[in-house]
Amino acid sequence: MNEKTYDVGLVNTAWCPGCGNHSILNIMKQTLLELKIKPGNLVVVSGIGQAAKIPQYFKTNYFNGLHGRALPPATAIKISNPNLTVIAESGDGDMYGEGGNHFIHAIRRNPDITNIVHNNMVYGLTKGQASPTSEYGFRTPIQINGVVSEPFNPISTAIALDASFVARAFSGDIKKTKSILKKAIQHKGYAIVDIFQPCVTFNKINTFDWFKENTYYLDDSYNSTDRIEAFKKSIQNDKLPLGVFYVNKNKKTFEQNLKLHQQNNKPLFKNIVKFDKILKLISLGT
Repeated sequence: MNEKTYDVGLVNTAWCPGCGNHSILNIMKQTLLELKIKPGNLVVVSGIGQAAKIPQYFKTNYFNGLHGRALPPATAIKISNPNLTVIAESGDGDMYGEGGNHFIHAIRRNPDITNIVHNNMVYGLTKGQASPTSEYGFRTPIQINGVVSEPFNPISTAIALDASFVARAFSGDIKKTKSILKKAIQHKGYAIVDIFQPCVTFNKINTFDWFKENTYYLDDSYNSTDRIEAFKKSIQNDKLPLGVFYVNKNKKTFEQNLKLHQQNNKPLFKNIVKFDKILKLISLGT
């Protein structure tokens, strides 16, 4: 595989210079190349937003869904063809705001997909409103007196619901973020990777330097199988930990559980479509 396998050629992205999305796009491409995942075996699914435009800059299969609706089609795609590598990616507003309900139930089902969330703590596409992860007091053109709600914590929520892989990274650290993404993609089950990234236009508080100064990496002695310790780390707010918080390798995936109830023991994409029966069913409703 050459280094341009996932490249679509010279394109003008919709992102501002300095946006963390550029780095995340680069990291994702490097990660997939090093894992030797062929473009034909990959599907990238997104919702709506600046982060959700990433699939359009990939030479692979992709699906753009409705706002907040990346996880349901990603789950369906994986069920239909378990041989595919499926990545659902979008921004913090799309995944945790509009898509918050789907986020919770994807954790419950545990499909074998990777969920990458670009977390810049603001709505970038719609011109700078507060997102679910915006910090208390953060001022925007809408929240002129500052955000009055505590920020949503996706890491502690995922661990509390026993998500099978929970991690957080920083777009400014290509090497370590790539290492985390590799582990997430290779994990069998639902893997959430929350990636801090700066929005250089609408968030002048949580900048590149702010993330560098206010984060640290979990050390090598940290035990990611200890759920209680993982939760304790997830609620730290003096300095925010980065790395793999929690891994549960004992949970069956959604596909495995569904297979137990399948009579023909075949994935959906191998089933023969009987159009006469479909047309008969449709005609019953007319």
